[in-house]
Amino acid sequence: MAEQPRLLEGLDPEQRQAVAAPRGPVCVLAGAGTGKTRTITHRIAYLVQRGLVVPRQVLAVTFTARAAGEMRTRLRALGAGGVQAQTFHAAAFRQLRYFWPRVHDTGMWQLMDNKFRLVANAANKLGLSTEREDVRDLAGEIEWAKSSLIGPEQYPEAAARAGREPPVVPAQFTRVFAGYEALKNRAQSLDFDDLLLHIAAILEDQPEVAEEFRAQYRSFVVDEYQDVNPLQQRVLDAWLGPRDDLTVVGDANQTIYSFAGASPRWLIGFARRFPEAAVVRLERDYRSTPQVVELANRVIGAARERPAGTRLKLVGQRPDGPRPDFAEYDDEAEEAEAITRKIAALAGRGVPLSEIAVLFRVNAQSEVYEQALSDAEIPYQVRGGERFFARPEVRQAMVVLRGAAAADDEVDDLPGAVRDALREVGLTDEPPAGGAARERWESLIALVELAEELVAAVPEAGLRRYAAELAGRAESQHPPTVEGVTLASLHAAKGLEWDAVFLVGLVEGTLPIQHADTDAAVEEERRLLYVGATRAREHLHLSWALARAGGRRFRRRSRFLHGLVPDDHPAALPVRGRQQQEAQPRAKATTPRCRICESALSGTLEIKLGRCSTCPSDVDEDLLVRLKAWRGERARQLKVPAYVVFTDATLTAIAEQRPADVGSLVGISGIGASKLEKFGADVLALVQGERP
Repeated sequence: MAEQPRLLEGLDPEQRQAVAAPRGPVCVLAGAGTGKTRTITHRIAYLVQRGLVVPRQVLAVTFTARAAGEMRTRLRALGAGGVQAQTFHAAAFRQLRYFWPRVHDTGMWQLMDNKFRLVANAANKLGLSTEREDVRDLAGEIEWAKSSLIGPEQYPEAAARAGREPPVVPAQFTRVFAGYEALKNRAQSLDFDDLLLHIAAILEDQPEVAEEFRAQYRSFVVDEYQDVNPLQQRVLDAWLGPRDDLTVVGDANQTIYSFAGASPRWLIGFARRFPEAAVVRLERDYRSTPQVVELANRVIGAARERPAGTRLKLVGQRPDGPRPDFAEYDDEAEEAEAITRKIAALAGRGVPLSEIAVLFRVNAQSEVYEQALSDAEIPYQVRGGERFFARPEVRQAMVVLRGAAAADDEVDDLPGAVRDALREVGLTDEPPAGGAARERWESLIALVELAEELVAAVPEAGLRRYAAELAGRAESQHPPTVEGVTLASLHAAKGLEWDAVFLVGLVEGTLPIQHADTDAAVEEERRLLYVGATRAREHLHLSWALARAGGRRFRRRSRFLHGLVPDDHPAALPVRGRQQQEAQPRAKATTPRCRICESALSGTLEIKLGRCSTCPSDVDEDLLVRLKAWRGERARQLKVPAYVVFTDATLTAIAEQRPADVGSLVGISGIGASKLEKFGADVLALVQGERP
């Protein structure tokens, strides 16, 4: 009992109300950045420490392995380590492995990693295309149908009612769907949706199994409740039975997975289903500055229809920060290069690259940013691509680290021991210039940084403890932070946050997406913009380009920006006024030219070096060596990666052009007022052969 007050300390009044609510139905409407994970983990620990429930009787479910892993970590720290915190599918898999042999008198069927092969076989038998994209679309539609509790026979009518556009005509899709199910059953295999379907059916049809299950689990918590689909709700109902010991947490304003069957209707209707439920609203935003919060409120406040359960208005709790800024560009390449320069400026001011994200509506928009960041030698990671622990270099590293831990657990310097072990798989002291080698290096150095984090928390940790930490993170898909800019779709960014967020490509046809042809679909696109804006803690930049790549400037900025762009911004002018303004003669931009042959320069690297790629380099090798040694020392002093001081390309440009004064120095691309103030005197001294 003495621990109870500690669990309520540091909570705001609404969070405290949710944590201390009586055991029974509780609905927490939690806006972005309002501390929902803190609230629900404290609630679980509070119930445990008051003796109202024992840890093993609590089942907490969420939607990603990472979120479940974070919840388990927090619960352990709060003294509730025995609580089961899992995804819906992981929980169902565990339960099926236990109950299947009793119900079916056989071993459990094999779980498939991927349904692609069987769907392709079913399509091929019908003479349909088996191209990767076509099969992927068929598989996605099967997943929607099963998660919506729709079988092959019901599909045509249900799809028409839901306004679906199937990848093939409904009659053909029905046959593909039925063929896939037949092939799967013949192979005695299960897909991920089957895990939920089978456990729900067992609990519904086997009273003795349901009784045993409900004796084990007495209290349930569901995170991100706005994202449940009909199949998941059916499983939850089967888990609960006639009981009501359920806490749900969600935000209908962040419903962005309707295309996959998710619906906020159970969150919105929770109080009708449980009239005695405690309903708590969390609206104090601890993540973002008031300026970011104000813009996010305006985005979602413009929605056409907002049911009662969605009318949360965030109130920023952080100190003031910069106003969100807006920018319009002629084409996507110009937009990407400008964003890259802004990222470099933020990094120069001390914002870690891992705290910067570029978010877009569709993954195809990533390519131009990958190119621009590569040209500027700024490392990045694409979220939603290959999983961190599936990367070949990480798998190799974990084998080496397990071997090192088995050989000698006692080390005086854990990060140093990890670094030494990883030299076997290619870790070097200095990062490679770029490309795949740089990405590999970033993955390995992230493992070293994880060792530094572990030692800070557990000073006595050795290699075995570290290897166990890695194994636990791999199992829960909780990767370490990789030092690089994050590129991600708005969907992949859900649940994450950064100091600086760039929302890019905000044009009609992309956001809202072209196929959003109903009011409901358009409003979901608005919620995507809201989710993107609420990922930013301090810096928020919104931009759009009027053409793809030097083509005709026919695009229009997103309708969701109307009323958000400041009145004094050029893009806020009415269309006619903008046309008149654009008709005025423009000052011609000076085309950068090669200092050797006078040819026009193109590309970030050529402009930075001041010469075209075909002209010979006249670099002063001795000066370049001195510059790199100085950069390394300054980076260590400032505790930042070396490229934050100057990139290799900038140092090469200095060593080639050998600027003699401030004017010549700032003429080099990438050296602005901030870099000049911090490093200009040192660089000029080095060029003159003097000590900085």
